[in-house]
Amino acid sequence: MPKILVVGGGYAGFYTAWKLEKHLRNGEADVVMVDPLPYMTYQPFLPEVAAGSIEPRHAVVSHRRHLKSTRVVTAKVTGVDHANKTATITPAVGEPWQESYDQIVMTAGAVSRTFPIPGVADEAIGLKTIEEAAAIRDKILTNFAKAANLPAGPERQRLLTVVVVGGGFAGIEVFAELRSFVSDLLSSYPQIAFEDTHFHLVEAMGRIMPEVSLETSHWVLKNLAERGATVHLETQLASAVGGVCQLKAKDESIEVIESDLIIWTAGVMANPMVKGTDFPLEPRGRITVQPDLRIVDEGTVIADAWACGDVAAVPDLTGGGVGGMCVPNAQHAVRQAKQLAKNLVATLRGEATVDYKHENLGAVAGLGLGIGVFQSGKFAMKGFLAWGAHRGYHGLAMPSWERKIRVVGDWVSGFFLGRDIVSLDDRETPRAAFEAWASRPKPAVEAAPGAESPAEGQPAGAAGPAYATPAEDVSKAAEPVGAGESAKTE
Repeated sequence: MPKILVVGGGYAGFYTAWKLEKHLRNGEADVVMVDPLPYMTYQPFLPEVAAGSIEPRHAVVSHRRHLKSTRVVTAKVTGVDHANKTATITPAVGEPWQESYDQIVMTAGAVSRTFPIPGVADEAIGLKTIEEAAAIRDKILTNFAKAANLPAGPERQRLLTVVVVGGGFAGIEVFAELRSFVSDLLSSYPQIAFEDTHFHLVEAMGRIMPEVSLETSHWVLKNLAERGATVHLETQLASAVGGVCQLKAKDESIEVIESDLIIWTAGVMANPMVKGTDFPLEPRGRITVQPDLRIVDEGTVIADAWACGDVAAVPDLTGGGVGGMCVPNAQHAVRQAKQLAKNLVATLRGEATVDYKHENLGAVAGLGLGIGVFQSGKFAMKGFLAWGAHRGYHGLAMPSWERKIRVVGDWVSGFFLGRDIVSLDDRETPRAAFEAWASRPKPAVEAAPGAESPAEGQPAGAAGPAYATPAEDVSKAAEPVGAGESAKTE
């Protein structure tokens, strides 16, 4: 029986495996999906997770729960030798192994793209993973609690200042959602006034949200200004060392803003793991494919190899793409995966493939509770109706009824009960409370010369059982068990 190996379990990978299960007949092929994370992240919900409108676990889809007949491997693919049809699988624990396959689907997704700006790697946080979104939410809440105990001054202002870098959809959405979140928080913190909170978005271009019309983007700028948020256009982040953001404007002037929360949303790039394969890459590091999603090398089809999503340079047959290629977003990734699954099954059965072609349905964004924008062609909606369209579209697009119900449940409970404002920031160090009060063995008592040492495992003057390890040593030596690069693309 042929084996299909799907590399990556984000949008493209999850949907490919999900649809292969639907289209394959019993016994027609085995499907194996490998990803370092055990879930797919629904990335359009990350801004709402950061703003406390959606529970973090509800914005992800469990691989093992929803892929019934796929063999799910939680590990990294660190190399692909397609000439010999083998992939190197590297788990978090244990030795790497070689996995053979008959067909391979490359859907490893994208990671945050940054530039060598001083301080960014040390101070900023991205918005590509559910962990990042949850950490942003907890950081906001923790900083509010700290600031409430401080007098007015630079330290308090730093805690209440948020800087977002990048004026695309992801940046504008998280910027606006956090502004809405913080405005709601003020009722629970009488010590903090609206004027004490500061929001700055930095965009190098002369406009925001290129996916919508210029008129719509101007409406968004005006709305944000009315809500006390500042957008710096034609401005670059020159440095973020120590949380001190130096904003360099087009006229070379520098504005300095100190912030305890710097969020980077200025672009993505194909997962660097593709460099460990023998597949052809275009200048931006994506795998080259033809319209039916088969991998090609200068026009020559590479047999039994497929790719889609952010990791692939897919020709946009509508003529609307950037550089002739589909833009890396969820809308394309999901539809490419569905078409790829159909084409792969057709190939196994000796049938013809179909080229991927998708007309853009438009763009919709949530900008905080009750505010949104929607653009389709020349038609635009703004305000409450657009916000309803945003939630309606993404509520329906969330895969599986189980996930839809959980997300809608969060929205309904939030409407009646408000957002949950409990910070779980200490989950980053979950053993701290235990270690603070844990009893430790007393230091060993030096035996007098010639005295008999106590037997191992006996307490008399001993440091404890031979197999015991002090808790502090365990915490320092333990290796974190987690995923590497996110494949939750789009």
